[in-house]
Amino acid sequence: MIHGPSLGIGAAIASAVIIVVFLGFQGITDQTELTIESTPQIQESGPAKITMNTFLSNGSPILGNPNAPVTLVEFGDYQCHFCNVFFHTTEDDILKNYVDTGKVRMIFKDYNIIGPDSVTASHGAHCADDQKSFWEYHDILYSNWTGENNGWASSDNLAKFAQEIGLDMNEWSECMNSQKHSQIILASNEDARDLELTGTPAFFVIGPDGKTTRIFGAQPFEVFKNIFETELEKSK
Repeated sequence: MIHGPSLGIGAAIASAVIIVVFLGFQGITDQTELTIESTPQIQESGPAKITMNTFLSNGSPILGNPNAPVTLVEFGDYQCHFCNVFFHTTEDDILKNYVDTGKVRMIFKDYNIIGPDSVTASHGAHCADDQKSFWEYHDILYSNWTGENNGWASSDNLAKFAQEIGLDMNEWSECMNSQKHSQIILASNEDARDLELTGTPAFFVIGPDGKTTRIFGAQPFEVFKNIFETELEKSK
């Protein structure tokens, strides 16, 4: 990856505004991150506590065919270790075999449980979405992950990432300074709490009949494949 020069967002991003936004997440910052050993790892349930419309409204733009019969929703934190594990070990196979082939559509939703930089990174992605680059920014965040609360997602680095993917920096910086997407991030976190999630990553696979299967933690590709294939059989 080619790194461009650092570009600061401005004092407002590091100011008390971010702290105020993060206070909305205090109730979940002490929760333990899910691990790949969590039990149960897969849970079948009826309809989710929030509707598909809520998933779409408070999440990322859809990745893949908007009319795909199966939906994969990930609740993640950009600083989360196991979210990063999923991104590097499993997500590419899901994209290649299911998303790019039009079988599964994917949505990312924020669940900020690590620290204030997690919230700022979420803002960065949603501001990139204003320029139709959410998923590019999502990818560059995980590609530059180096740990939790160690500064890699600082305001200066987030601006550098925006520059690297070719965003209009004036527009992106203005979006960041205004905290334009605070409500969408707070709403996504509220969705996670309503669904009684205790960590990240957590996934929902929603089939063509509305059946929902939860997957806890950074499970291997085969786990997702088996569930996708079961749900895709229903659409034949």
